[in-house]
Amino acid sequence: MPWFPDFIGAAELARRQARTEAAQADPVRQYFAALEQGDARLLESLWPGEVVVFDPRGGEIRGQEQLRSFVSGNRSWLAERGTWIEAVAATTVDGRAVMEMLAHMDGDRAGLAWPVAVVAESPDESSVVFRTYCSQWPVAGRREIRPPILPGGADRPGDVVGRYHAALEAGDVNAVVDTFAADGYYREPIGSTNDHRGTTELRSYFATQLAGGGVGLECCEVTDDGVRCALEYNCIRWGGQDLTPQAGLGVYERGPDGRLAAVRVYDDVEPPRVRA
Repeated sequence: MPWFPDFIGAAELARRQARTEAAQADPVRQYFAALEQGDARLLESLWPGEVVVFDPRGGEIRGQEQLRSFVSGNRSWLAERGTWIEAVAATTVDGRAVMEMLAHMDGDRAGLAWPVAVVAESPDESSVVFRTYCSQWPVAGRREIRPPILPGGADRPGDVVGRYHAALEAGDVNAVVDTFAADGYYREPIGSTNDHRGTTELRSYFATQLAGGGVGLECCEVTDDGVRCALEYNCIRWGGQDLTPQAGLGVYERGPDGRLAAVRVYDDVEPPRVRA
């Protein structure tokens, strides 16, 4: 019966197609489903080639054994804190997806809204890399130096995003504030309650942050859908002082007037101590 092998092949092809479509449609949601259930097989079935994770707490995770240990450990960590996830925004371009979330905790840190961003990128249809960015301050009470994940070398974004970064690097408070819309806001990595909205609050915040000089960011990867620009970077300089390079991600949301409606940052970088 020559049709039988063809039928089996067609069924397998359909399963693979459904798997690929699910993964491509929302890879970060698949990632968090695996973390919440503590089951790495969910990821392994969607991406049978290789699953790589770069996590602020777990480091670089590769291979089936490391992945299963990481996923199981995260399930316990999330469950102990009564964590639930609220999606904030998603930016997807050319096989790379950036999902911004707030992790709400109902346990010992009730009321905490912890900003977290995850980048999912597939080098091929059977493999995926997840890169998570966030500050450890809200959950650990301290900042952690995050070594670079990606090499620098990407071109700096243009338009208002490029102007913002040029002003930030120059330490020009007025120029930074001028890139924001009148009701635009900047959200610090340490929590959603640390927003600075409107010209007065923005000027006060950046005057403090840039008192010693500008911030130098080395561009690594850019995901830009025309509304939101997600930039993965290494922070290498602040206030004229070279820093140990530290990985981070910023999302720059454009408003209808072409200026920045929002800047949301995910890193653990802090200003160097001012030298006397």
